[in-house]
Amino acid sequence: MHDDLKEESIVDKVGGRFKLSALIQKRMAELMRNAKPQVDYRGPDRLGLIIEEIKQGKIVLDTSTASKQSVLGAQEAVRRAMAGDISGDLSAD
Repeated sequence: MHDDLKEESIVDKVGGRFKLSALIQKRMAELMRNAKPQVDYRGPDRLGLIIEEIKQGKIVLDTSTASKQSVLGAQEAVRRAMAGDISGDLSAD
């Protein structure tokens, strides 16, 4: 575990541990899809890169309506799957 994640300053910068976790997960997915790093980082792992991007204020968690809608869409898909309704098209809602 990176020592920077133990510091409250990075948690406070993002707005809490849950938001920090969400931001790290989203950014990791972007990097795995070959997104360009926002800072010059020569460390051995992507997590270190993400932490440095957060510390420098280069990335933030998108809490816009569009982002929330995609999350709600995913939650609805899970709810439907658990209820056995696998219709496939969520855009009709």
